[in-house]
Amino acid sequence: MVFVSLMLQSCSMAEPYFNSDPSVKLKSLSDVIKWRMTKDPSPERMSIDLSEDWRNLDSESSHFAVWVGHATYLINNGDLTILTDPIFSGRASPISWAGPKRLIPPAIPLNQLPKIDVIMISHNHYDHLDEKSIRNLTRAQQNIKYLVPLGLKSLLQEWGARNVIELDWWEPIEIDRVKFQPTPVKHWSKRTFFDRNKSLWAGWMMQWSDFAFYFAGDTGYSSDFKQTVEKLGNPDLAAIPIGAYEPRDFMKSAHINPEEAVRVFNDLGAKYAIGIHWGTFKLTMEPMNEPPNRLKKALKAAGLDSQIFRTLKHGETWPAVFQN
Repeated sequence: MVFVSLMLQSCSMAEPYFNSDPSVKLKSLSDVIKWRMTKDPSPERMSIDLSEDWRNLDSESSHFAVWVGHATYLINNGDLTILTDPIFSGRASPISWAGPKRLIPPAIPLNQLPKIDVIMISHNHYDHLDEKSIRNLTRAQQNIKYLVPLGLKSLLQEWGARNVIELDWWEPIEIDRVKFQPTPVKHWSKRTFFDRNKSLWAGWMMQWSDFAFYFAGDTGYSSDFKQTVEKLGNPDLAAIPIGAYEPRDFMKSAHINPEEAVRVFNDLGAKYAIGIHWGTFKLTMEPMNEPPNRLKKALKAAGLDSQIFRTLKHGETWPAVFQN
């Protein structure tokens, strides 16, 4: 969630899409202004380690998972190579000179990505759906299939995407023997003054015959994850956001913190998880390097091994998740 999107929450008309929890209320403009006045969110000086693991991948590689940065995750289980919420731009913003600035470059430059079969989009906020990245990807790789929640097909087509498929929550589609389904999460959508919640938001479950991957996108905590498991089963690997959560009273309805991320992990019954949505853009008030430290503490408090729910370096692979 970026500041520009937050500022627009109170400036739109009827909302065709809603959370499964009807009690969720969006913030007013005065709420947003009050939040912004609590602290300057300028990025502090810090060091985040990078990894060159991804450079070991080539055109013959399979069964890999790489954190590119933020919510951009590259995964292959042998049949398809999938990319989530691609953002390779320098800012998560509708304008080039303002908005959250990227602090860590994309681990894999866009022009060095492997062949991508499917790109999945969770929702339309600027740090998850980036016009420049989509336009560049469609020029570089014209056969990519784009899977998007309801209401986003026409926008991606405007940007040059040729094969865009819109899906509702729980609506399945099979691509090369892999089943994709968007799932409910607790969030919202907006890109302009007039489109609040006029497109859907979603998590995604991907199911191969021998492996399942769940991508949470952006979410507050809710019972949606338990319902996902009831309907679709447990994932082997989950990508769960752990950043952009302070101040808590303001962010709780839309972003989970590390402690809630552990609850999500337990609700999903995943074998492994990676913490995403941190360490790339300065979006909210917590220190940039706080999420992984809090995650380790939360896992310890829950009696869980920190090696099954990890944070990765930008560019790091994790072969263990594919070992049965």
